[in-house]
Amino acid sequence: MVRSSPTESVLRQDRLVVLAAVAAMAALAWAYMIRAARAMDRTGICECVGMAFGGPDSSPWSAWQLVPLFVMWAEMMVAMMLPSAAPVVLIFARVNRQRREQDRPYLPAGLFLTGYFMVWGAFSLLAALGQWVLHDAALLSSTMKSSSSAFGGWLLIGAGIFQWTPWKRSCLAHCSSPLNFLLGSWREGAMGAVMMGIRHGAYCTGCCWLLMLVLFVAGVMNIWWILALTLLVVLERWVPQATHLSTGVGVVLVGCGLWMLGTGGWS
Repeated sequence: MVRSSPTESVLRQDRLVVLAAVAAMAALAWAYMIRAARAMDRTGICECVGMAFGGPDSSPWSAWQLVPLFVMWAEMMVAMMLPSAAPVVLIFARVNRQRREQDRPYLPAGLFLTGYFMVWGAFSLLAALGQWVLHDAALLSSTMKSSSSAFGGWLLIGAGIFQWTPWKRSCLAHCSSPLNFLLGSWREGAMGAVMMGIRHGAYCTGCCWLLMLVLFVAGVMNIWWILALTLLVVLERWVPQATHLSTGVGVVLVGCGLWMLGTGGWS
């Protein structure tokens, strides 16, 4: 029987701790989101941080309502992006341990995730502002999805075309090669961990931002579309030759957009 070395035992323990923490965070985010989505299915109203959105009232939202909108989007981004970010967080903890065997990697890994979600937090703020504007322009229904076939169709076409661009391919290449990213971008110290997380978050946001906006067509709190987009993001990072998958998704999105423009939308 081959006994593992002390270093291998520590690495395995680190991996379990970090993986458990990431899984717990993702589970909490998904539990909150599923609860909110079910409540919306029952009442037709989305309640975020005690504030109601949707329903028959189409009056303009106040600026204060940007706060719960931001929280809703930020929580969704944690639920959707954390599963795809798990590999890079695990590799980060492993490399950090190997470089500094006397340190425990939990805090640096947490700082890396903090930087990562700072970028997605900025995206969430912009998405909340976009939803606020779309509501005031009467382009979203009471279920927080597009009420305009033209808006929805062109958004789908734009998201589809983006899947074919060099920008998408470049960002996806960085996101799907976490070890290469970390070795080429390594920074020492706590601030270095945050900056690495910000850089990786920028690549991931650049890769997926238009896919996230597809929720304005399908329904911002449509749990099945959220799950489908989450699986797509994961597959784009984990499946070999992911560029072929991205190209195929682009074809589907453009086709759906053209269909929506031609038929006036879907029910």
